[in-house]
Amino acid sequence: MKKQKVCIIGGGLSGLITAHVLAELNLDVDLVTGSKEENIKSNRTTAISQENYNFLKKLKIVTSSQIDFWPCSKMQLYSKNKIGKFEEIFKINKNKNPEEKILYMINNAQVVTNLIRKIKKVKSINLKSEKNVSNIVSNGLLKSLKFKNLDSSKYNLIIICTGSGSNIIKKNLQNEAFHHTYDEWAVTAIVKHISFKNDTVRQIFLDNQIFAFLPISSNRTSIVCSIKKNLVKDFYKNNKIKNFFRKEINKYAKVFLSKPRLSSKIEYKDLNFMIRNKCYVNRVLLFGDSLHLAHPLVGQGFNMILRDLIILEKILKNKLNLGLDIGSLDVLEEFSDEIKPRNFVYSIGIDFLRKTFAINDKSFKSFRNLIISNLGKNNFAKDFAYDVANRGIRF
Repeated sequence: MKKQKVCIIGGGLSGLITAHVLAELNLDVDLVTGSKEENIKSNRTTAISQENYNFLKKLKIVTSSQIDFWPCSKMQLYSKNKIGKFEEIFKINKNKNPEEKILYMINNAQVVTNLIRKIKKVKSINLKSEKNVSNIVSNGLLKSLKFKNLDSSKYNLIIICTGSGSNIIKKNLQNEAFHHTYDEWAVTAIVKHISFKNDTVRQIFLDNQIFAFLPISSNRTSIVCSIKKNLVKDFYKNNKIKNFFRKEINKYAKVFLSKPRLSSKIEYKDLNFMIRNKCYVNRVLLFGDSLHLAHPLVGQGFNMILRDLIILEKILKNKLNLGLDIGSLDVLEEFSDEIKPRNFVYSIGIDFLRKTFAINDKSFKSFRNLIISNLGKNNFAKDFAYDVANRGIRF
């Protein structure tokens, strides 16, 4: 029987890992990467839960000698008290179980580079470095891509991993989505510091900012900050926005790190919430950030994508074993029915948490911190919080 063929559009983490997984199912995979420079030059980092780390390890994306996946055993949340000092309000510690971590941090550029190197050795994956896909067109019962000219390849299934605002989505999948803007920027940078046992994730909740300290090695920490745009609009107008971010990062990094200094450029992007009502049309499936966007508050965006991928792998494997067409509508409907309620509940939950931490009323903040502190003293509550962050919502 002739192999079924899949095309994946998007050369970021989502597209690369999806290509790797589907190639393991004995599918022919075309991966349209576009420009690799954007993914390789970025200083963005990503959190991976223990469950998803195990999935990547099973795929041999993570090896025993891997240093790109930095283990973090503790998580601490802080809020400012009445006298302006940082007060710990919640803590989870996994030091007692060496086989289980709170999360693993990765530098996106390093992992993307390693994945591309691995994928180039896989015979069933064909890399297409085309800059733009102009359209997706019907070709008999199957689908083809159009760049400047029509590509002769025919696909049972096309998976779009380009992000939510790409032209290819606007042309082919303009359907309703539940979305809003946070009117915030996510600011990222990497700080070098004196080497130590750097295994604690820290988040500071301020009145109008959230700072996250995410270890990526013994002497490097990724800083991720979300901040309201209206607080820095004057700096932006005067082209002083990066100077402002530099001062803010240095100010808070000195609280937890010894002799910190910026070792990367400062990047910032808009923060939006989005979850799409429908994830497919005829033989075309939305995936990754094109399907849902969540606030980075709890570091769950990419973990949601990996959970979707685990479900997609299971469904496609079953259909292939039965000799069925993997791009048929019933397959896409089954995937949609499986992920849609989970992702909706999870995304709304993250959005609710962000809105809760955005409330600046002093009485409310005191009450909120008291509740969180009490939950932090309850082992069942901490285990539940860890389980949801690790495995997601399960029905």
